[in-house]
Amino acid sequence: MTNPLYALILAGGSGERFWPLSRRARPKQLLKLVSEKTLLEETVDRLEGLVPNERILILTNVEQEAAVRKLLPGLPPENIVAEPSKRDTAAAVALATAWVAARDHRATMLVLPADHIIKDQAAFQKTMSTAARAAEATGALVTIGIKPTWPCPGFGYIEQGAPAPLPSGSTPNDIFRVVRFREKPNAELADTFVRKGNFRWNAGMFVWSVPTVLSEFNRHAPELADFISQVRAPGNWECALRQRFSNLPIISFDYAIMEKADRVLMVEANFDWDDVGGWRAVSAYLAKDENKNAANCDLATLQASDNIVFSEGPTKIALLGVHNLIIVRTDDSILVCNRRDAEKIKDLVAKLPLELQ
Repeated sequence: MTNPLYALILAGGSGERFWPLSRRARPKQLLKLVSEKTLLEETVDRLEGLVPNERILILTNVEQEAAVRKLLPGLPPENIVAEPSKRDTAAAVALATAWVAARDHRATMLVLPADHIIKDQAAFQKTMSTAARAAEATGALVTIGIKPTWPCPGFGYIEQGAPAPLPSGSTPNDIFRVVRFREKPNAELADTFVRKGNFRWNAGMFVWSVPTVLSEFNRHAPELADFISQVRAPGNWECALRQRFSNLPIISFDYAIMEKADRVLMVEANFDWDDVGGWRAVSAYLAKDENKNAANCDLATLQASDNIVFSEGPTKIALLGVHNLIIVRTDDSILVCNRRDAEKIKDLVAKLPLELQ
């Protein structure tokens, strides 16, 4: 890599799937689900040695800003930015592009979600470095593809094309052209994708140079491109952010740019990856007994199996004659539901008093 490397970490979002542990002001990335650190802290730590703290930007929202600042005292205060309103990922990337371009118009950017689990830091950094070199060498938008482990209908997919030779003449075996992006499929279509073998999960991780992404905004999203110009102007950051951001279109970056761009490459991830989309996924990281009860706390059971138990504080939980339940305890709430109904937790949250959402 020849250009400075910056990282944007997207740390907004809501917290319905992990209720009652998660709330609007404390979504998934602010939870300690699988270790003694939050997922956001682990995302920042994962960049150590690759991107210095002064070149890491955290985008969050006004509800979560205070909690994010408390978690990340090692970042410069101006590197934590709260979006005035929710406008989806295209507006977030536009804002981050302006932030980076104002500091170095030649820079290369990584875009990372704040709520993924990745244990192999060295492999992660190697993959991101490969993607950054490909972005610099080709002027392409680069996305990271995850090899599917099962036909998940909850993820978007990337259709992988031919290997992509770099200008140097080398063709790393993990850089490919992107044929197209496919939205979340039904279960049958997801199975077809996995059996074909050339589809990868879209993890929402991207790499590009600032000149490349600016060009794509100008071509495909002129309103966002104009916003970038306004925000990056000297002395105009606060005013433009306050007055213009909330009027930007609500659209994802995938729809606004990635699916329309001509030059898109994919680097296949060589690291472990988990989106941990709900309590069932978290169970993989909890201790289990001989009856497949997974828990983060002290558990006593009799004729109970395949339950997931999570307690916010130290407690003893006893299970008798129950199976396939999710039980989550916090200081002010308790959730009990069947494992098969985990996807409906967000619907349940909508029925709760605002102070518990």
